[in-house]
Amino acid sequence: MAATLSLTGPPDLDLSSASDLSVSSRSSNRSLRVAEKERKKKKAEDPFVLALKYFSDVEAGTPVNGNDEVERNMVLVEKLAYSKGLSPEAISIMLEFAMSLRMGTSLCARVLKCLIPATLVPQEAVVRAVVWLSVGKIPVSTQILFIKWVLTVFDMIDAKDQLRAVYGFIFNFVTEENLCPFICHLLYLLTRKESVRVFRVRKLLELQSRLGRQPFLLSLLSLYKVFCPEMVMLSIPSRIKSGFRNHNMPWKSALIAVQKGAGPHVAAGISPASTTIKTNPRKRKRCHLELPVMTSVVSKEAQTEPSSCGKVVPLVQLHSFAQLLENMHRIELPAQMGSLLGSSLALQYLDCVQDESALLRLNFWLGYALHEEFLFCGDRGASQNSQEALPFLDRLLSTQHFLQEGFSCSEAFLYKFLNVWDGSLLRPQILGLLSNIPVVPSAQIRQLLFEPLMQLFFTSSLFFKCGLMECLNNMLLKWLTWHSVYALEDDLDISLNSHTSINMTLSGFKDSVMELVDFVGRLASLGLQLEGCHSLLLSFVLDFYETVCDMFMKYGLPLVVMPPPGVFYPALFATDPVSVDRLAYIMHRYKVNFTSAKSQEELTKQAFHISRQMVREFNHYIIVMVNCLWNSKMFQLDMGLSLGEDLLLKSKVPQYWASFDLVHHPAFMSYAVDFHHRCWPGRKDMDLNSIKDSKPWSWYLEFLVSQGYDGLKQFVQSNIGRQQLPADEGPGDSGAT
Repeated sequence: MAATLSLTGPPDLDLSSASDLSVSSRSSNRSLRVAEKERKKKKAEDPFVLALKYFSDVEAGTPVNGNDEVERNMVLVEKLAYSKGLSPEAISIMLEFAMSLRMGTSLCARVLKCLIPATLVPQEAVVRAVVWLSVGKIPVSTQILFIKWVLTVFDMIDAKDQLRAVYGFIFNFVTEENLCPFICHLLYLLTRKESVRVFRVRKLLELQSRLGRQPFLLSLLSLYKVFCPEMVMLSIPSRIKSGFRNHNMPWKSALIAVQKGAGPHVAAGISPASTTIKTNPRKRKRCHLELPVMTSVVSKEAQTEPSSCGKVVPLVQLHSFAQLLENMHRIELPAQMGSLLGSSLALQYLDCVQDESALLRLNFWLGYALHEEFLFCGDRGASQNSQEALPFLDRLLSTQHFLQEGFSCSEAFLYKFLNVWDGSLLRPQILGLLSNIPVVPSAQIRQLLFEPLMQLFFTSSLFFKCGLMECLNNMLLKWLTWHSVYALEDDLDISLNSHTSINMTLSGFKDSVMELVDFVGRLASLGLQLEGCHSLLLSFVLDFYETVCDMFMKYGLPLVVMPPPGVFYPALFATDPVSVDRLAYIMHRYKVNFTSAKSQEELTKQAFHISRQMVREFNHYIIVMVNCLWNSKMFQLDMGLSLGEDLLLKSKVPQYWASFDLVHHPAFMSYAVDFHHRCWPGRKDMDLNSIKDSKPWSWYLEFLVSQGYDGLKQFVQSNIGRQQLPADEGPGDSGAT
């Protein structure tokens, strides 16, 4: 019995606990249903939801004048749109209401102006609105306003595949003269290779013959030519101004406010019923410099796995370089091209495939960001937002370094920005972008670069001068590197890159390099005078001429340019030994380049003509250095530094002709004193001239070389006839070879 009771007890307890759990579960579900019911009830009573329901259900032909209900609902929609933005569902309802003209044309423009998306814009709604354009009842001004809205929110449309499916339908509106600029802009953003057809090219050429060479037509034709060059035989200018204007003024400020969460403050100053939102484009602050998130162009239903065959693969789905290689020719670019800058895989794709359409789209996005957020921004806004611009420009610089080339949009931006730049705002980043500028034709380089840079150079600090010298040196290095890589051996034409539109002959390239070197020579000469031959500035100047002296040997450019006297003599008479040693190295490399060029000319019979003037300048500099540092024959008549005998005597400098030899030169005198103490430690009277005796002189040269002055060593070896002198001769009797 006891055993039976013990066995039957636990099942009764289990049934009781299960019953309690069931009751608890039913009670919880009932409370959830009640909460959901209350939520739906509150939502149904929400004035904004009721307003959307009104615009969704309103019958065609309902009058507007005197209709207080439509005005009340319109104000509710506008208030939420300018404060928090509209949801995708609200965008669909209001866009359908506006384009269907159910209440006539009076509200259409007002509705379009308040279509501020909070997150995304449904592609289906945009496609339906595009179809409404063909009805023919919508005024042209409203059609233009709608296309402007589509261009403004283009990057916020959740997918583009259905829009591309109606590409031909959109193209039909290109014949409307008033719509043509905006339709061309939209087509530019939607165009893919399969979109290019002969009849479309023919239609654009026909429009061009009727309207003239309009920038918007040329821009679309240039994109067509990139995809199908055999269809577009028209010669497109290599440098055309931007063909598309920014048409986002009625929405930009409100979009920025919604994205920044400052909607109520902006909405208070916006009149919803006004035809335009009053903003001053010249006083806008940078608010677009954050890189967008990479999203797919195709709709989510159409996306497939990366391993699927025959389908495009969104770049956002790839996570490794192996996947990139596997799907290299099936990649779909993201909706927002600016997101490419934040993805290493995207940059590798651009570098490997060299997709011209991707580069065109990326250039368009970058050009818009740079112009809008820098050129059209007041000084106060620029100073307040420099921290936002810094990572953006750093990312742009790292992208250019990765691709080993600059973007054409940043080049065009810099040509304009240099004229308004103060030289201090984001200096390292701007100079970094400037150093990536490709070769500029010699006929344009003075106006585009030299004039604004010269004004900045002479009105800025020493550190700006040094930074500009470093920038111009890097620019020259990139030019020379491009030449050594892309120069064609057969016809000596140079095509700098497949992505650039610059093709020039070797002669044109040499002219541009010559202009740059001459410009830096003038800047350096005057800058050293202004800064009292400051050793820091002199160091950056000598960096530049270390590049110039080896243009033939290292980069294969048949050109030799000597430094001006305003650079040579400050370096020769510098008070720091490093500058003198670097000058000696530069002159040694000049001689190596001259000798190699001469021998190659004799062997290959190529017309590498070295001007006699350049040879005379080189020989003159060598004679001056040898007489100054070695022969102790300063201030001779043939040295170019002629001072009157009376003036030299009045200076009361003993043996003034030996003041700048390797013993008495201000840069090396400390070494001469140290060497004298080491050679004659017991002497009380110091006689530096004793170093010029035969054996001490050789030891002194070895002592200088041991201090790391290899430039002097190479100069002496290549230009001095006898390094070790016989016992009866001093250094002053040696000659230059």
